[in-house]
Amino acid sequence: MKYITEYRNAELVKKTISQIKNIVTRPWTLMEICGGQTHSIIRHGLDQLLPDEIELVHGPGCPVCVTPLELIDKALAIASRPDVIFTSYGDMLRVPGSRGDLFSIRAEGGDVRVVYSPLDALTIARENPEKEVVFFAIGFETTAPANVMSVLQAQRLGLENYSILVSHVCVPPAIRAILGSPHNRVQGFLAAGHVCAVMGYWEYLPLAEEYQIPITVTGFEPLDIARGILSTLEMLESGQVAVKNAYKRLVTQEGNTSAQKIIAQVFEECDRKWRGIGTIPKSGWRLRPEFAQFNAEEKFDLQDIQTEESPLCIAGEILQGLKKPRQCPAFGKECTPEHPLGATMVSDEGACAAYYNYRVVD
Repeated sequence: MKYITEYRNAELVKKTISQIKNIVTRPWTLMEICGGQTHSIIRHGLDQLLPDEIELVHGPGCPVCVTPLELIDKALAIASRPDVIFTSYGDMLRVPGSRGDLFSIRAEGGDVRVVYSPLDALTIARENPEKEVVFFAIGFETTAPANVMSVLQAQRLGLENYSILVSHVCVPPAIRAILGSPHNRVQGFLAAGHVCAVMGYWEYLPLAEEYQIPITVTGFEPLDIARGILSTLEMLESGQVAVKNAYKRLVTQEGNTSAQKIIAQVFEECDRKWRGIGTIPKSGWRLRPEFAQFNAEEKFDLQDIQTEESPLCIAGEILQGLKKPRQCPAFGKECTPEHPLGATMVSDEGACAAYYNYRVVD
């Protein structure tokens, strides 16, 4: 209980905010990469406690939000097949594709099931040998170890009716894309602690040096985030360029090397399209050719997918930190959690959902 009570202690947060106010001398724009951090910031009003000089913008750290529309539509096509049991985490069921979502497929009779782990999907495959079982493998580096383990387990068990639809993305290339944009205004980053618990933060060191920008690895509780902001501002105000670890209770520079090795055994690097942003080179993972039998995209004969985003949705600009949710003309009107136009209004980590649920006024 220590970490829960200590890192949600209002007095400690206020003390850290006071330290921030004491050192800030000019305007700064910081970006938190993780959608979980975004929700914590908005839910606890941390951005409103900060001095006016500090602006927090929200990055593309929601894996549900950045899953490309083409893959959502492929998921819908696969899930519509009568010979398929399609499995996914719950928040993916309401992400809108071009024409509907996985909930609508289930309502039409498709066998779409919510699971809490890819190993649950493996169990379903073992219990239903007459059906093809597909798991929607989305996420950043955090969820990759469990997803690749499900493939290795399926291979070991000889399960020919199990496959995964892969939509894995990686954080460092996204940071590079943001910093390389002519529209970038981010001057410092808060890196996601759970990603770094798996991958470490050694990949961030050359990014900080190349773009002369400070990065702080931090967690998700209010005090974690406040201390992460303080660390980043101390570097900005002093002109220091470095990557600091404010989440030492879980993160090391090298990360979980065993997890990294098993990811590299099953996945290989690839270009990946990010919903609302576009293709970022070498920003994703896909199955290696030797695991093609578990690749749902290759296993099913899908017709050409024609995608169509809502012209009202500005999720791409929100995910790049260029706009805030309430700057979208559809926010809270045409677009609500019950009737979302984009994934940022659906996901538990989406910025639009955070503002809708927690921020009555800005």
